[in-house]
Amino acid sequence: MLTLTNLHVNFGVEIHDVDLSRLNVPLIFPEIRAAFEEHSLLLFRDQNLDEDTHRRVAELFGPIEDLRDAPDGMPTERAMVSNVSTSGALVADEQLRLLDLQANFLWLTDSTFLQAPAISNMLAGYIFPPTGGNTELVSTRVGWQKMSEKLKQHARDKVIIHRFSQSRKLIDESLASQHVYTKFPDARWRTTWRNPVNGQEALYIATHACAVVGISQDDGMALINQLIDAVTQAEAIYSHQWQPGDVLIWDQRATMHRGTPWPFEKERTLASFVSSARESDGIDSVRP
Repeated sequence: MLTLTNLHVNFGVEIHDVDLSRLNVPLIFPEIRAAFEEHSLLLFRDQNLDEDTHRRVAELFGPIEDLRDAPDGMPTERAMVSNVSTSGALVADEQLRLLDLQANFLWLTDSTFLQAPAISNMLAGYIFPPTGGNTELVSTRVGWQKMSEKLKQHARDKVIIHRFSQSRKLIDESLASQHVYTKFPDARWRTTWRNPVNGQEALYIATHACAVVGISQDDGMALINQLIDAVTQAEAIYSHQWQPGDVLIWDQRATMHRGTPWPFEKERTLASFVSSARESDGIDSVRP
């Protein structure tokens, strides 16, 4: 049986004494997956993941997502989230890449702009500055439960349009115009995603959200911003101060996340594999 410690009163647990590089999949992974469904955020410390191991564990949650224009059959490259390394970066230009990192300071849910949305992000930490550079998360499941009935009823069953370039446009127009952010068609999702294991609803939203079907642009953005504000109040935030060897895995259906600034002259390097949701993860509940 896993040993768990709460990370936040609302959500998240640290899982102790599990070496992900030697994970006994038939024995231990079902317990890890059950903790993922229940707590939405998992922390493993003192891990030593190379790229192959990182990929293998991430694939247990779902097929690895690849946003790049890679030839068929090419293995998905691990995305390095770093102000130094460009391996796996979506944008090669240094200035634009730093702007792209700044977009990570917005409240995000990965891949809401895709027709095949994400189930998880497995983020492994390697090098960190002495200050700043935290990763912050909130539970959009608890946020939805605590939301005022008036706002909840206004939002329920609305359909939100998600666009990758929207989150980059909030940072810089030149960043938003890059092909990597404009090549995906808009995705449309209902405002809540129901977990098929426990039946719990969570607000499904991100700063990729750019409009609400059936209402004006101004009213739609006002509703989007109101919903994000409602679930990201200070008391709802878990702020993770990284240590080398930390691994975070979070449920994209039931959380939002953001980075916090750090001195950019100091290296901060993490690596990410995002996994795509399957039908069994409850996608049908969020489809319009």
